[in-house]
Amino acid sequence: MNYIEKYNEWINSPIFDADTKDELKNISDNKKEIEDRFYKDLEFGTGGLRGIIGAGTNRMNIYTVGKATQGLANYIIKEGKSSNGVAIAYDSRRMSPEFANVAAGVLNGNGIKTYIFDSLRPTPELSFAVRQLKCSAGIVITASHNPAEYNGYKVYWEDGAQITFPRDKEIIEEVNSIKDFSSVKKMNIGEAKADGLYNVIGEDIDNKYLEELLKQSIHPDIIKEMSDNITIVYTPLHGTGNLPVRRVLEKLGFRRVYVVKEQEVPDGNFPTVAYPNPEDEKAFELAIKLAKEVDADIVLATDPDADRLGVYAKDIKSGKYISFNGNMLGMIIAEYILREKKSLGILPKNGALVKTIVTTNMADAIAKDYGIKLIEVLTGFKYIGEQIKLFEENNSYEYIFGLEESYGCLAGTYARDKDACVAVMLLCEVAAWCKKNNMTLWDNMIRIYEKYGYFKEDLHSITIKGLDGVKRIQNIMENFRKNPPKEIGGARVLAIRDYNNGTRTDLVNNTTQELDLVKSNVLYYELSNDFWCAARPSGTEPKIKFYFGVKGKSLENASDLLENLKYDLLSNIE
Repeated sequence: MNYIEKYNEWINSPIFDADTKDELKNISDNKKEIEDRFYKDLEFGTGGLRGIIGAGTNRMNIYTVGKATQGLANYIIKEGKSSNGVAIAYDSRRMSPEFANVAAGVLNGNGIKTYIFDSLRPTPELSFAVRQLKCSAGIVITASHNPAEYNGYKVYWEDGAQITFPRDKEIIEEVNSIKDFSSVKKMNIGEAKADGLYNVIGEDIDNKYLEELLKQSIHPDIIKEMSDNITIVYTPLHGTGNLPVRRVLEKLGFRRVYVVKEQEVPDGNFPTVAYPNPEDEKAFELAIKLAKEVDADIVLATDPDADRLGVYAKDIKSGKYISFNGNMLGMIIAEYILREKKSLGILPKNGALVKTIVTTNMADAIAKDYGIKLIEVLTGFKYIGEQIKLFEENNSYEYIFGLEESYGCLAGTYARDKDACVAVMLLCEVAAWCKKNNMTLWDNMIRIYEKYGYFKEDLHSITIKGLDGVKRIQNIMENFRKNPPKEIGGARVLAIRDYNNGTRTDLVNNTTQELDLVKSNVLYYELSNDFWCAARPSGTEPKIKFYFGVKGKSLENASDLLENLKYDLLSNIE
């Protein structure tokens, strides 16, 4: 069927409800909109679904969510895991509770128990709950930090991590095999409750999750000593972080915590921000305003599902609030954990620090300094979660910390996904340690730069929506492969890693070796002078991402080198 035929089917079929049909009738004279909604099925990728909320096969709605869940249910049944149940969580976005209940209804209709939170919860708590409840799988309804028109659906397996290869491909096959929405089985909540299939998760899991967070503190004594001297401003950006973040900070003893009132209440329309992303400085406008009023030491923001953390810290010398990107955040926490555990004699000899391939190379330098293993994985925190499982299975390494450049990290193994709640508590503990040692968080960052080098990184994304966008992104990657650069930003290309064919080509020695990672459409250039860059189409959005990293002699020098590297690569693309 072409997109017009699919559109007419949705208009006329008794499967679809009246509200859906009315929404579609209102765009009857807009062929471009009809095409965008129906030119393809919303892709169930390696992490699940993500798309604009609305009617159509290429949208997030109760029908596409139901179809995805039916595919997941079929897979769970084939794997013989239906008796263990599925945990479900959701964030503050529009339609999140509805999509969560649709997923539960479909699983219940297939005879699979569900355990659904009684209200919105952070994504990392879902990861924790899957293992705590011994479920076969988990689902979280969230579009993370995307704009308000988006929602999403992520799948976790029994280890608490998002699905990885080959399970992700197997589930995708099950989802794609469902061609008819009428084949989706459903059960209403009342009937499911009566049959013991629909179960509500309450505060018991919240309390156990909080206990695990508190275990990650290294120096609670320092927090108690300095708690009256640290002023913290926090915003949940209308998301799920408000209660758990405030609760853990209160339990640790931080007394001077100010929450941005305008952004405290969960609201899927995100009325105070265009983009609820802690990576975006505009999301901090209200928080910085409050920080100046109360003379805050640090300013924190979590994204809607509370798995990412953004940070600003006050520089006493200039009086300005300075932004910490995801790499800086991860490194300041990692360095603190390693340093303090070593000083206490509790740093494991077989410890491992895990990062993604596009995360700062400062991690390599710090890991080497402390004599622990540095492991690189593909982009996506699910691969870090996978490493935790592998460490436990083969007793090879002891997981210490994991991070990715996109503002996500995890200390401890209670969860298998990035957790902004634990990042908040550890960063505030670092701030307390700094205060005790007459430093600011920014002073501490400079100290780390001076010791390991002025590493600086950046990300540039190009968004190209629609069918034409997909083709253009494919052409960009194809051109890089056919015409590989020999020099970028004045730095020589020493090696090219093509994760799509699983090879690393050494251009200096003219040798090729296999990469020990699953295939992914990523190109990575190792450059001279400790530079690097990479290109990766997004798996969840219509965009291609370019990553850059340099090592300079100062902050200013690193910034200049980085801008030159970016300009040289991007000038031939846009």
